[in-house]
Amino acid sequence: MSMTTTAVVAHGAGDVRIQNVDVRTPAPDEAVIAVAYGGVCGSDLHYWRHGAVGESVLRAPMILGHEVSGTVVQAAADGTGPAAGTRVTVHPARRERTTVRFPDDRPNLSPGVRYLGSAARFPHTEGAFAGEVVLPAVMLRALPEALDLRIAALAEPAAVAWHAVSQAGDLRGKRVLVVGSGPIGTLAVAVAKRSGATEIVAVDLHAKPREIARAVGATRTLDAGDSEGIAGVDADVVIESSGNHRGLASAVKGATRGGTVVMVGLLPNGDQPVPIAHAITREVRLVGSFRFNDEIDEVIPALADGSLAVEPVITHTFPVDETLKALTVAADSSVSGKVLLAF
Repeated sequence: MSMTTTAVVAHGAGDVRIQNVDVRTPAPDEAVIAVAYGGVCGSDLHYWRHGAVGESVLRAPMILGHEVSGTVVQAAADGTGPAAGTRVTVHPARRERTTVRFPDDRPNLSPGVRYLGSAARFPHTEGAFAGEVVLPAVMLRALPEALDLRIAALAEPAAVAWHAVSQAGDLRGKRVLVVGSGPIGTLAVAVAKRSGATEIVAVDLHAKPREIARAVGATRTLDAGDSEGIAGVDADVVIESSGNHRGLASAVKGATRGGTVVMVGLLPNGDQPVPIAHAITREVRLVGSFRFNDEIDEVIPALADGSLAVEPVITHTFPVDETLKALTVAADSSVSGKVLLAF
């Protein structure tokens, strides 16, 4: 198969190109997917702006993207995975062997995981922002009839939010504070609502994300600068999704005594100035949350039946040839939520 397809390729900081790439020949356990939509993630923005995500530095051109939906155009030759014509979304993690210890039931913590569109290893793991992409059949998740491809592109980030919220345990009757109302934060609001939280307070610097948070279930919102208001929330559970130390400080202060703070926003490497004594004297539980495991298999039916209502999180859709405009809009959280590319 010597076909080519249009792809979004990061070459380095400030250098993302829309270019033709070869569609490689699938292995027997791989399928060919015609991609319909791709969601722009914070990591895609980091590769575009900085040529790196933390310690994952671009050393060669790499196709971006790991939040995608589409249709199988060629099923895996070995008979595994969905048949041709099946509409799918993608679980972007592929497990590989490692000698490093991690809990067996939490494969997301294994360093032996390759993630689509990641420069963590070399050669890099190509992403899925392309018209046609070859993927292991095991990554594909068939979609219910009721779920359209546009919403299905949110299955991966919704699974990240689902995993984060589940780290806090049962939310029924609880008061929840979400710090940082970007796409993951607003998806966490939607998951918390579905999980039975009675009060959900969402925080952000900008009005637009707060508006999206209200649309998906926040009972009220606060400006990120209102430190007194945030401290007064006295939340049973806090989801920290801002990814900066000020947000984590707000999260610690907004938690009730004996409460739980789930840290899903990835802070920069190195030491962070956070009022940690406050967490110690109040016995606040601080819990990390990284990617997800099988939560995507619970997310898909919840998206399909409407019990996880996420439509307002999607604010923009751009054709793939306007990718640079899409990245620019996605990088401005004062105007956008989740930005999709249409292939």
